[in-house]
Amino acid sequence: MGAIFTRFYDGGALPFDRREALRYFGAPQGVLSPETEELFGTCVQEALAACVYRVCYAEFDIARAGGVLDLGFMKTDSRALFRNLEGCEKAVAFAATVGMGMERLIARYSALSPVRGYAFQAIGAERIETLCNAFNQDIAREYAAAGWYARPRFSCGYGDFPIAAQANFIRALDCTRKIGITLSDGLLMTPSKSVTALIGFSSSPRSEERARSSAVQKTDNADQQTTHVREQCENCLAKDCRFRQEK
Repeated sequence: MGAIFTRFYDGGALPFDRREALRYFGAPQGVLSPETEELFGTCVQEALAACVYRVCYAEFDIARAGGVLDLGFMKTDSRALFRNLEGCEKAVAFAATVGMGMERLIARYSALSPVRGYAFQAIGAERIETLCNAFNQDIAREYAAAGWYARPRFSCGYGDFPIAAQANFIRALDCTRKIGITLSDGLLMTPSKSVTALIGFSSSPRSEERARSSAVQKTDNADQQTTHVREQCENCLAKDCRFRQEK
């Protein structure tokens, strides 16, 4: 294992994706009543002021023995992760959070106003996804400069990669000390708007990634985020999820 690094992101550099937040809010078409539109707008302003964006990460070498992946900080027989990391020699494990300010807003308004609490849940989901996308793009760009090709990121709970694996990320990345993430006995992270994930890197691209890389260069950030969400859905076994997106 190499050194553990920490990054802080300026919220002003992470544009708010209203469409994505409304998808989490249960309004994928973006149509709200005037009253709900006003409520949602005030929640967005309050949430953006409360978020603090932090990421910690480290690089690990990947080894394989039969159907078992040795990631350096843990071993797993997840077939979905094995497929995602096919051909990869190394991976970056990371944890990201938007902080306790967002957590306090969710807790406060969930008790006072269920609609506002639900709005803050949705906005928080958009914020942590946007943070992960920003880090994903930054680290992929940096590794690309050294000749490495990135795989789509993969989180605990995708496919058959168990949510219990989060404990290994929290421990290996020293998340509690580095960025303030703790894990309960029930495997729930605090702050709740936090994510752990892996990004695999290979020294040569897979054939389908050559086409994808060319296409991504021609898209804007919103399109890249939509593409990533669909890749996440492909790796997830929850086929009846209301947030699922298909190609």
